[in-house]
Amino acid sequence: MTNTATQRILLAEDDDAMRVYLERALVNAGYKVDSVDRGTAAVPLLVESDYDLLLSDIVMPEMDGIELLARIRQTHADLPVIVLSGHGNVEVAVKATKLGAVDFIEKPFSIEGLLASVNQALNKETGTGRSADAQQSTGAIARQGTGPLLRQRTLARSVIESGLGLHSGARTGLILQPLPAGSGIRFGRVAGEGWLEAVVDNVDSTGYATTLFKDGLTVRTVEHLMAALHAYGITNLLVKVEGEVPILDGSAVEFCRLIESAGVEEQDAEVAAVCVEKELRVGQGDSLITAKPYDGLRITYELSYPEPVGEQTYTFEMDGPEAFKREIAPARTFGFVEEIRQLENAGLGQGGQLGNFILIGESGIVNTELRFVEELARHKILDVLGDLYLLGAPLRASIHARKTGHRDNIAMVRALQDLLV
Repeated sequence: MTNTATQRILLAEDDDAMRVYLERALVNAGYKVDSVDRGTAAVPLLVESDYDLLLSDIVMPEMDGIELLARIRQTHADLPVIVLSGHGNVEVAVKATKLGAVDFIEKPFSIEGLLASVNQALNKETGTGRSADAQQSTGAIARQGTGPLLRQRTLARSVIESGLGLHSGARTGLILQPLPAGSGIRFGRVAGEGWLEAVVDNVDSTGYATTLFKDGLTVRTVEHLMAALHAYGITNLLVKVEGEVPILDGSAVEFCRLIESAGVEEQDAEVAAVCVEKELRVGQGDSLITAKPYDGLRITYELSYPEPVGEQTYTFEMDGPEAFKREIAPARTFGFVEEIRQLENAGLGQGGQLGNFILIGESGIVNTELRFVEELARHKILDVLGDLYLLGAPLRASIHARKTGHRDNIAMVRALQDLLV
């Protein structure tokens, strides 16, 4: 365990009561702390002394937290910075993260949550940082399969993206932050505390997208991001988002870019894959999804719609992220002209634009050129991959789906849960 008494923190907070409170809490936790009441006072201290972490408020006189962060990045490129704000919003969080902040915490906050973030930021490089939340987690990594052991992975650094939510129409930020081994994949707010585990027990609805909900926190349209995390083998990650994962161009290409720009980091822990040992079948009527024993992960999807779409079939062998990037990630979400009014009446599809989905009319596709002949079937595989990762562990199986959607995918994940130990 890292000795906190050797770790130095510089605290920049203009509110006298808050500064005294935070300094006392950090000292009681064993850290050495220097504190200042403005950004301009922090700059010379950073030049004169070596600190392991900067904890900075956003709103301060003379030089705010964003200006301070921009200034110190010129001389302290690798110094971890945690930003505090009583005026949290997506834009400020995105600015701070672009400048390298490792976390963005909105006031009011619990001191336990703050100390967990400080511990994680300080000990990330040594792998000893494990937040209180991670220690108490009972989700993805706590329940595993009985198959081959695979190395756990997270991102090497935080990255951000922003865009429109497909169904909410709201501009939403997306921050991906590394987590210690054993944490699992979590979704939390961009500004504020609270998070939920990306596991099937937290699935709230499957109409037009997969939505997670727990303790007042809702996250819509998680499937494309989850598919990319699945392909890259990311097992521990905090995804900060406001309400809905942005749709971007309707595919998973940008999520692949984000992951690769951050870098993938293997961790000193393992997770056991879930292996299907006998056939599982889920579905009703002509809609059916099956899982059979297989040494790997293979997904076949049979799509069938009336003309002008007709039938499409595609089989994908999960053979690492490069195959995913090449064959599945570029496939975009699609919809039919006659569905638009239904979506509007349900308050959905508000962020749908001609550039972020394939629109199909009576005579065919009306707004774009297909990226693949079987792009619609490939996109269905993208959805299956994302929904399957809500199992919380890697899967070894041959999946065959015909005319299924998110509801059927999630039903299969629930059936697969019985294989977890």
